Amino acid sequence: MKDFLDKCCSECWHTPDKPCELFVRCCSEGPLCHHDKACQDKFDNLNKRLKYHEHDVPIIFIGMGTCGLAAGAQKVEEAIINELKKCNISAHIEITGCVGYCAKEVIVDIKLPGQDRISYCEITPKIVPKFIQRTLVEKGIFKEKLLGTYGKPSEDLDSINNDPFFKHQLKIVLENCGVINPDSIDTYLAYGGFKGFDKVIRLLLPQEVIKTITDSGLKGRGGAGFLTGKKWELANKMKTDQKYLICNADEGDPGAFMDRSVLESDPFRVVEGMLIAAYAIGASKGYIYCRAEYPLAIKRLENTIKQCKEYGLLGNNILNSDFCFELKVKKGAGAFVCGEETALIASIEGKRGMPRPRPPFPSISGLFGKPTVINNVETFANVAGILIRGSEWFASIGTENSKGTKVFALSGKIKNTGLVEVPMGTTLEDIVFKIGGGIPFNKQFKAVQIGGPSGGCLPDSVIKTQVDYQSLREVGAMMGSGGFVVMDEDTCMVDVAKYFLTFIQTESCGKCVPCREGTKRMLEIIERIPVSYKNTKNKKDQLQRFKGIIHLKRLGDVIRDTSLCGLGQSAPNPVLSGLRYFKDEWETHLYGRECPAGVCKELLTYTIDNSICTGCGVCVRKCAVDAIMGEKNQAHYIIEDKCIKCGMCLESCRFQAINVN
Repeated sequence: MKDFLDKCCSECWHTPDKPCELFVRCCSEGPLCHHDKACQDKFDNLNKRLKYHEHDVPIIFIGMGTCGLAAGAQKVEEAIINELKKCNISAHIEITGCVGYCAKEVIVDIKLPGQDRISYCEITPKIVPKFIQRTLVEKGIFKEKLLGTYGKPSEDLDSINNDPFFKHQLKIVLENCGVINPDSIDTYLAYGGFKGFDKVIRLLLPQEVIKTITDSGLKGRGGAGFLTGKKWELANKMKTDQKYLICNADEGDPGAFMDRSVLESDPFRVVEGMLIAAYAIGASKGYIYCRAEYPLAIKRLENTIKQCKEYGLLGNNILNSDFCFELKVKKGAGAFVCGEETALIASIEGKRGMPRPRPPFPSISGLFGKPTVINNVETFANVAGILIRGSEWFASIGTENSKGTKVFALSGKIKNTGLVEVPMGTTLEDIVFKIGGGIPFNKQFKAVQIGGPSGGCLPDSVIKTQVDYQSLREVGAMMGSGGFVVMDEDTCMVDVAKYFLTFIQTESCGKCVPCREGTKRMLEIIERIPVSYKNTKNKKDQLQRFKGIIHLKRLGDVIRDTSLCGLGQSAPNPVLSGLRYFKDEWETHLYGRECPAGVCKELLTYTIDNSICTGCGVCVRKCAVDAIMGEKNQAHYIIEDKCIKCGMCLESCRFQAINVN
């Protein structure tokens, strides 16, 4: 037994006086370590239930990602603890990250000893007593909030993978998210963690690793779609005393939360991917550039790095090899432009985050002038799986030119908001209606904004477009990092273009004239469009209003062709796609001076229905500009020239006498 223990500890990075948790918990079934080839088959058969082999009490899993915490997960945890004490029940509480189903938080799973794990959704402190009574005291199923089982389905208990939200997904990056404890390296090891890195460090040369990644067809998931293996190969060939590796977690797109969720739910997977990449290119230092607005992600990353150091997975002579790698977290200040790799490099160097011309590319001259590889969170999260399962496996998923899966953050006017992972080639329609559940309140689908502020708004006419790099470019959008904002019939596309252009113009670093001045001029043109007849000052203003819209597309083309970085080059996309697909709506604003969606307040007219108004005077008191007149207990009226369209009268009227046209 001692000989086996010594072997076990030498191959899974523990010491004999502190053997691995997997060995300890499985000793009742005989010696077992996932690095011992003699028992590999047994380890695979035990599968993920091994993690809780040592517990003879119920396990309660609580989703504690940012979405779960925002939905009240901490209060649910407190209520569960209090109810367990009240019922004198001994149970183990385990935190997890986000499983992706944000619309159904708080998600709580129950695993009774010897039984499969069962998932429940929309748990609140109010229903906790009934929930605990049914699941732990009576050992039954709480059907009112049932999601499904992680084990074998039965007549009364369906698999969680058959839920419409999960049914059409293929999870590679999100495989462990919401399932494992993101704060425990032993949990990650028990789920097969660091197998890919172990294979690399023991059996493969750097060139073999790069070939595997290249053959897999993995492209950068940050939006550019450059082949990851080619980028690594460039850096590998550089002869220098120092190379760097950077994980870009500066997720600045409105509506995007993919990187944050992965870092909060499965940070060890990202670090493992970085270790493999560092070995492949010969980097000895690395950074994870994460914006400071992600405190939970940063906290879990720092804990991950600490545990990896304790287990000898970071630092000098990793796994008794000559490979050395140090990893740090660099907090970003939230500048959108720092998502661009050269601006990110400048920020790490302590400079103002501004892009620089390329070439030279970072793989040749990057951080501190040294060869540097930059990939985003999702790219690194794919790496270990490719090394374990092979390039052929990954290349078999997706389309001819876009391999693997893509993670999207579903938000906006959609029923099932959350994080999804689908094979490349899945249509926009399937994501919106099969996974997302369609548009709430029986509203009509209008558009989807994909690719963040630099992406495009795609209408119903192209909703059957496949999600891959080439197809999205052909319809005027881009993959981006994974933002997926759905819009319904109540959305004004002129207002959407103005919102995203305002964001881009504000976040422009100002270094190059096309982006700095061009986006400002575009914004000024759009701001002139929703102006009512009475607010038109003179004929010169009217002429500028019409001339501006004529030059809008030309100005967008110039910005796209002459801006310094990718962010500036894609800045006009929301406007150009709007002009391409929603021309009628733009013309209605321009010529008819109407907003079909009723969003542009400059084009709204507030009136009072004399047959309903009682003259109560509430709207008069709420109006900040004294635009409402009338005698007490008599019907009132609105002076249109004074009205600023604030809508306070509409909100305050108890008789629904205010009309908006």
